[in-house]
Amino acid sequence: MKFEKWTLGLAAVGAISLASVAQAEEMNAVQTALSGTTISGYVDTSAHWNWGRGTLVPNIKFNEGKADGFNLNVVQLSVAKPLDETDWAAGYKVDLWMGPDAQVLNTGSRWGTWQDFAIRQAYVALRVPFQNGIDLKMGVFDTIIGYESLESGNNPNYTRSYGHSIEPQTHTGLLATYRLNDYICASAGVANTIDPMINGRSGKSESYKAYMGSIALTAPEEWGWIEGSTLYGGVVKGTEEGDNETITSWYTGLTLATPVTGLKLGAAYDYRHANDGPDAWTAALYASYQATEKLSLHARGEYLRDKTGNWAWLEGTEAGQIWAATLTAQYDLWQNVISRAEFRWDNSNTSMFGRAPTGNRHNAYMLAANVIYKF
Repeated sequence: MKFEKWTLGLAAVGAISLASVAQAEEMNAVQTALSGTTISGYVDTSAHWNWGRGTLVPNIKFNEGKADGFNLNVVQLSVAKPLDETDWAAGYKVDLWMGPDAQVLNTGSRWGTWQDFAIRQAYVALRVPFQNGIDLKMGVFDTIIGYESLESGNNPNYTRSYGHSIEPQTHTGLLATYRLNDYICASAGVANTIDPMINGRSGKSESYKAYMGSIALTAPEEWGWIEGSTLYGGVVKGTEEGDNETITSWYTGLTLATPVTGLKLGAAYDYRHANDGPDAWTAALYASYQATEKLSLHARGEYLRDKTGNWAWLEGTEAGQIWAATLTAQYDLWQNVISRAEFRWDNSNTSMFGRAPTGNRHNAYMLAANVIYKF
């Protein structure tokens, strides 16, 4: 370590210790490196009550094994340094998941599984000062398509949609985002695979990768009450870990402001196409109303057409259809707490709900409570 001349002089007369100076400089270096770093997260809990006896419930992500009981869903711990406004800005983000939902996330490395621990995201963020600036993410990041987030607390409803369940969720790769102006933003990226396996590899040739792209259009202020409405479209194409079947996921979504104060509408369409197999697609409509400062109401109606048998448990048939409706009431009584109650109804054209292994009912009903503390 290099010391200044005046520091050596003070040390020579015993005024200071070189060891203490070195320690102080190391502390300053650590503080500089951590400048701008934030720590946040949440604890997500729930209680489910499902009408009737049996184990077959809607096949949506993060729902299995939670029927008729209290649940710890997940604990997320986030450490991040967001990009600042400088030309060559740099930062990072790490989202860690702990709890049962981490197993569903399934982002273990290709060399092993981690059970109740998962890395949701872990990437380095960089900015290249070209025109308005290109923002890069390299590492593990959330997928670029979908109406709903992996974080339940960021969604209008507690339970996920079928559209969310057939979409990819995380990728290991490189993503570039460019904002042309306040109203047009585009992203493009390349990843190892379309599935969440960290450092996964395609079953095709070594050079084969997954590709993705998206564009978002936002209504400007001069458009009146529709200001802020967003039309979004995206596609992800590639293979899963160790597989050679190419799968393409198409998505388009709309968030619409309305002239009614507090009312927002939404729509989403997902299409999943496998080159060597049948397809699945979903369509959903959303409505959210901020009734008071603390009370908000949310509704979702959706339709799933599943020819794969993966989500409707209808292997070998092309008649898999499910209608679903979800009603959610959220009341923010405690500070930093999301508290909500939800009713969900799923209807299948075959008897897929109820007793395992085949099901004996067309309908599934669920009442759930969800409490999330954000820190």
